[in-house]
Amino acid sequence: MFLVNSKSKKAEQVKDVSFKEIGLKERRDLQEWIANNPTMLGEELLIIQKEFDGFNNTNERLDLLALDKEGNLVVIENKLDDSGKDVVWQSMKYTGYCSSLKKDDIRSIFQQYLIKTGSTESAEDIIIDFLNKPDFSEVQLNQDLSQRIILVARDFRKEVTNTVIWARKYGMKIQCIKIIPFMVGEQLIVDTEQIIPVKDIEDIMIGYDEKSLENIKIKENLANCQIYRNEFWHKLLPYFNTKSDLFSGRNVELNQYDHWLSTGSGLSGCPFSFVVTKNYCSVEFGLSSSEKEFNKKVYDYFYSFKDEIESSFGDKLLWERLDNKKKSRISYRLDDVSIFDKEDWDKMIVFLTENMIKLDKAFRKHINIFSRQNRKSV
Repeated sequence: MFLVNSKSKKAEQVKDVSFKEIGLKERRDLQEWIANNPTMLGEELLIIQKEFDGFNNTNERLDLLALDKEGNLVVIENKLDDSGKDVVWQSMKYTGYCSSLKKDDIRSIFQQYLIKTGSTESAEDIIIDFLNKPDFSEVQLNQDLSQRIILVARDFRKEVTNTVIWARKYGMKIQCIKIIPFMVGEQLIVDTEQIIPVKDIEDIMIGYDEKSLENIKIKENLANCQIYRNEFWHKLLPYFNTKSDLFSGRNVELNQYDHWLSTGSGLSGCPFSFVVTKNYCSVEFGLSSSEKEFNKKVYDYFYSFKDEIESSFGDKLLWERLDNKKKSRISYRLDDVSIFDKEDWDKMIVFLTENMIKLDKAFRKHINIFSRQNRKSV
């Protein structure tokens, strides 16, 4: 790592330091960095517990327990300057303990963590939002052989890296991530590097690692709820496309298993969506770009025209700013229908078609104006 002086054009090498020499501790420092910003490990993770010791007949405890975006449990084991020689075995034990945790166990563990950290939020709601599911009944957590391990240290011993590479050949999902501290004056800077699997070939490695789980993935993808949704979208789209060209860019031949089907509105990250669940269906204008501030800005802009928009639409809309979440949404809902009851499908298709056309019309003028003013159009 180099520190560059933009005026003199000189680059000065910044030397790395050890955790020990600058007085950093595993639980007080490294663990808290990751708990507060797990994306430093290279992906979006939801931390659900720290110092987890909820194992039967043992006093052992793992450092951090998380969920990934697929609903898999992730055991995160932290070391400082030296990984030690037993970290793989230690983390495998913890993962074995966690493999038996059921969905309700995980919800309870996360709720305890939220209470301990002073949060009043619902663990169930956060998990639903993190996994982008319509309700908790459709959330799948800790399925079969899905558990993962992330090992974190400044340096890894050869016996550790050799064992990890061997374990990965047999389908175990283990990563090694180096975290290296640097001091620039009084400023602490931390660099992270995934060393196993090597980041540049990770996609290839994942392909090999997951091949043995192919039958499990196929089974999951063809679960009954997904089959119902796919069939429903294949009925809705042809009908809708006879009434509007808003979804003309969506290919009805593609498999679509999600509970939502989206198309662009003209604002980046803010699609129009059909949503179907076991309790309702809705049309939605979702403000879900990667920038929370932008989503709230868009919401506030449209909310300032609420009366005009609802007058054009012909009814009251559901306005949800969702201050504690990244996204916001504006929707119109039909309750007491279910995607899993085919007798409701005709009613749902008519409702979704008519009201998506109305929603597009009600927002179109303001979308165009906002796009021009903010140069966020696509």
